[in-house]
Amino acid sequence: MRESGRLVAQCFDLLRHNIRPGITLRELDQKVAALIEERGALPLYKGYRGNPPSHPPFPGVICASVNHEICHGLPNGRVLKEGDIVGIDIGLKYNGYCGDACVTFAVGRISPRAQRLLDVAQECLRRGIAAAQPGRYVSDIGAVIQLYAESQGYSVVREWGGHGIGRNLHEAPSVPHVGPGGQGPRLRPGMVFTIEPMINEGVPDWTLLKDGWTVVTNDGKLSAQFEHTVAITEDGPIILSQL
Repeated sequence: MRESGRLVAQCFDLLRHNIRPGITLRELDQKVAALIEERGALPLYKGYRGNPPSHPPFPGVICASVNHEICHGLPNGRVLKEGDIVGIDIGLKYNGYCGDACVTFAVGRISPRAQRLLDVAQECLRRGIAAAQPGRYVSDIGAVIQLYAESQGYSVVREWGGHGIGRNLHEAPSVPHVGPGGQGPRLRPGMVFTIEPMINEGVPDWTLLKDGWTVVTNDGKLSAQFEHTVAITEDGPIILSQL
């Protein structure tokens, strides 16, 4: 799983050098698809139907959520503009094991307001990972994320959480990004799951668009997400989805 996570991180390194004003989301999708294929891995999102099975298949290799889009944005022909933020979520399978992560990128020079949201969202992830200690409860992760986000004047999307991951993209347990703490299974060495808080500038409420995938903020304000795949060890959490 470390190898799968490292490949996900390499995809983000590629994106970091290509995200700029004027590029389309489809071009970014194609670049990541080519790298995944070159490394002998399989993309997990393309064709994914979710639940129920009648759900429309996801059309891209990456999810690309721009500005007020919370998650599952479509990597279509939209052109990124100076000042946008774009959350890219990548899932893949390599040698039978899955990797999954998300980064929200600044497109060119962004406003101080947008940069502060990115900083807070990234710190939410860092604090959530730090809370994932063996012997604690899974909801302790969400409790520290919610406490910090709300202390900074932001909200946490409640209905979309992290998840166990291994040979399959979605496994037990579910990982909430809000409290209260002290609930759910206890964390123990050997568990692997994602932590992926979605932090909104305004209200936490959302709407699913008619495309069946894109989730947007109800008030049209910005949203940012960061995600890592994390393994629990006797010495604490380790991040698998980094170089």
